[in-house]
Amino acid sequence: MPFTFASRARALALVALCLLLPLRASAQAAGSAFNDIGIDQKLGATVPLDTRFRGEQGEPISLRQLVTAPTILALVYYQCPNVCDLLLTGLAGVLGPLSAEPGTDYNVVTISIDPKETPADARQSRKRSLETIQKPFPPASWRFLTGDEQQIHAVAESVGFHYMRNGDGFDHPVALVILSPSGKVVRYMLGADFLPADLKLSLMEAQNGTIGPTIAKFARICFRVDPKSHTLVFMTTRVVATITLVLAGCLVVWLVFLSRRRKQRLSGS
Repeated sequence: MPFTFASRARALALVALCLLLPLRASAQAAGSAFNDIGIDQKLGATVPLDTRFRGEQGEPISLRQLVTAPTILALVYYQCPNVCDLLLTGLAGVLGPLSAEPGTDYNVVTISIDPKETPADARQSRKRSLETIQKPFPPASWRFLTGDEQQIHAVAESVGFHYMRNGDGFDHPVALVILSPSGKVVRYMLGADFLPADLKLSLMEAQNGTIGPTIAKFARICFRVDPKSHTLVFMTTRVVATITLVLAGCLVVWLVFLSRRRKQRLSGS
């Protein structure tokens, strides 16, 4: 049987598929352990405002009492050894030069994802964060809460914040969630570094209830959370596998197209 152009195309497609399978399997294996960690964007969703937490002095308080203006929501845990401090420090660093009035133009709410943490932990974290702002800031405009697992999970799930306990700590994403005065999710700000202009724009959009775009979905495809450093790690294998799959598909289509054109020429001659 002659080795025709069409058979060569099929052979090349088979080779491409064989090369792709190990890459794709490796990518899936690398990412499977991290599928439960990250952020699923839920723009337009509303946080459960009636969930009740404990304030810094242990007093009961609901989110409805705090989300009275555009609100910056941070989900962390106060005993976190690294990235949570970076997130709160980064936020405090932009609140100082931010040309907006706390308590009027915006509020900040920090919730611990660890149900074992206490109001004493919240007070200590608040002290560090307010000192980082390096200018007078009304404590009532930045609240640090603790709560029970059911309430914590309800809020985290409402904003698509997925985390897992890891020993004494947690593996979790690093982000701020911007809420409208009605508790609607309008924007995500990923990472721990922020610009005052970006934050102000997000708060202005939150005041109007304008839902902004996010790259959270793209980030979850291309990055994973390192459980040791709690930072985003670029998933080279997964990205290479995806690009290879696309290129292989284009190659197969091109070869099939050339094969059909060759047949048409032969039949017409």
